Amino acid sequence: MTEPRAERRGVRISDPQVMRALAHPARLTIMEHLSSLPEGATATECAEIVGQSPSATSYHLRELAKAGLVEPAPSRGDARERIWRAVSSSWSVDAGRDAEPDAVAAQTALVEAWLARELDRSRAWLRRASAEPPEWYDAARLFDSQLLITAEELAELNDAVDRLLEPYRKRTRTDPPAGARTVSVHYKALPLE
Repeated sequence: MTEPRAERRGVRISDPQVMRALAHPARLTIMEHLSSLPEGATATECAEIVGQSPSATSYHLRELAKAGLVEPAPSRGDARERIWRAVSSSWSVDAGRDAEPDAVAAQTALVEAWLARELDRSRAWLRRASAEPPEWYDAARLFDSQLLITAEELAELNDAVDRLLEPYRKRTRTDPPAGARTVSVHYKALPLE
């Protein structure tokens, strides 16, 4: 189903069934939320983030658990409370270069659901940008750069960007300074035709 890397941090998803299970806006939101919380969250807490009922959110959590993406977390002391956590702090999708059409379709559906969600976030920012405090308005960026680069250089660039982001990741930043906000960094580096 999922193939964990050597470190617990990243999971590579190659199974079409797992991709289909994740290709739902609510499940993507749940995964993002749980991936940022090492201690996990309840269905009720996730429901607040997703904007669905706790019972609908519980269903999504069970489906994510069947796919091997979330698991029960240790109790906070109240045995009636069921806490869920992501099995990994991050995940990637790769059906493989020579994947069967079913796997390619599942990967496409998942990536398109994720891209639609990111586009919605960008549009929401544009709608509220003028009401943001000046320091946040000035710090935000939407930009596009076309690079002339080899595959090896692109791999090095991707690794460098990942290293730059690492100290700021929500899940692992234990003592953020006052005024810190959650920020979505949507990075893509795709060869053009």
